Amino acid sequence: MMKTLHAIIVLMLVSLTMQAQQKREFRGAWIQCVNGQFKGVGTEAMQRTLTYQLDELQKDGCNAVIFQVRPECDALYESALEPWSYYLTGQQGTRPSPYWDPLAWMVRECHKRGMELHAWINPYRAKTKVAHANAPRHVVVQHPEWTFQYDGLTLLNPALQECRDYICDVVRDIVTRYDVDGLHIDDYFYPYPVAGVSIPDNAYFRSDSHGFSNVGDWRRYNVNLFIEQLYHTVHDAKPWVKFGVSPFGIYRNLRSDPNGSRTNGLQNYDDLYADVLLWDKKGWMDYCVPQIYWEIGNKAADYDELIHWWNDNIRHTDLYIGEDVERTVKNADLRDKSRHQLAAKMSLHRELSNVRGTVLWYAKAAVDNVGNYGTSLRNVYWRTPALMPVQKHVSKKAPKKVRKLKCLDIDGQRVLFWTAPKSKNWQTDVFKYAVYYFEQGERIDIEDASKIIAFTTDTYYEVSSPGTYVVTALNRVQNESKTVKVKVKR
Repeated sequence: MMKTLHAIIVLMLVSLTMQAQQKREFRGAWIQCVNGQFKGVGTEAMQRTLTYQLDELQKDGCNAVIFQVRPECDALYESALEPWSYYLTGQQGTRPSPYWDPLAWMVRECHKRGMELHAWINPYRAKTKVAHANAPRHVVVQHPEWTFQYDGLTLLNPALQECRDYICDVVRDIVTRYDVDGLHIDDYFYPYPVAGVSIPDNAYFRSDSHGFSNVGDWRRYNVNLFIEQLYHTVHDAKPWVKFGVSPFGIYRNLRSDPNGSRTNGLQNYDDLYADVLLWDKKGWMDYCVPQIYWEIGNKAADYDELIHWWNDNIRHTDLYIGEDVERTVKNADLRDKSRHQLAAKMSLHRELSNVRGTVLWYAKAAVDNVGNYGTSLRNVYWRTPALMPVQKHVSKKAPKKVRKLKCLDIDGQRVLFWTAPKSKNWQTDVFKYAVYYFEQGERIDIEDASKIIAFTTDTYYEVSSPGTYVVTALNRVQNESKTVKVKVKR
């Protein structure tokens, strides 16, 4: 009975959202390694798991994957700077066998599916609480003076310029050597506070306070220096690579700041020393993904309150919302107890003008289709493909239009062929193409997202139905060329 009711609800939602598909929307999912899901499983098994996840995410409408490649100053990729990750092989410093490079593999597989790949690093964390030996060339072994201990964690000290330079060297290496579309960091700046445990940095504060009398202001200053340096490191290496930050879901509570949210929880500004609004104002992020993992109606951190707060306060940076899949489907809609909160949350996404996307925590939950979350994405909310939001601060230029578009009959199969436009630099280089389909007599409108039938890196595309096909060229930041069309007869 409940399955039938859910199917009816889905069909109703489909009819309501047929015209509500977004042409440009960031649709991401986090794939993490720090939970140990890949540790020691072997090359073939990990590739098999990731292939299945990517295939399902593609069906769900995802256009970006945020893949954790540096959990504790180690690497899920070939690196001359840091050892192979414990969370890959089960022993830090041991290369995978049979050999493969997970980051390079993920870039290829995501691009093959028309998806972006964002490399996700944990900048300061040098060792988790999981007991294991560090490799001889790990930073904890090489430079213990750069680190401090906190509640079982080992962290790089944000106060040290040596640490900022080291992290940026690692990022420069990733961005330069791999064809990633983004570089992503999460909410771990200074450590999450533990009652009765102090951060052991007083000596550094006393020796070099930068003129600050308050240790909190000094710590925020240290993190600000890092964020600014990291942003420029990414864009100096490759200007089209996006730099994204995923902060904790509360900036400040109202009791701490007249501009704070009506919440009662841990605060980015006061507890993690992360001044996210300053980074937005300064333009040090390309996108921001606050982790609003709570439910609508949560007494301490109401989702409805927080999504409105971030919508109103992030003004210079693309805003995407970090969504907890399992918590969303576990909690009932406040107005209709027979269903969960996905529909209500997606309505908020559509209503709020500054919300330009969603990132799912975590990918496997959507792939496993808990609470029919994945089904709802592919049949309703992300039913048609979507381009990325425009990033005009990076580039306003687009490729020239494709050349020589025609339809040929190849052994009974009609195939569109075209030639890439000429280009002089990365801003007009073609990264992929968009193909649109319009029925005979239908008005050409490429802003109608439902008309997108494919993204492809090829210069050909098989078609079957008569009508008008439109092809456009897209660059690395998905700025779109002018259209070229061809009519296909019966």
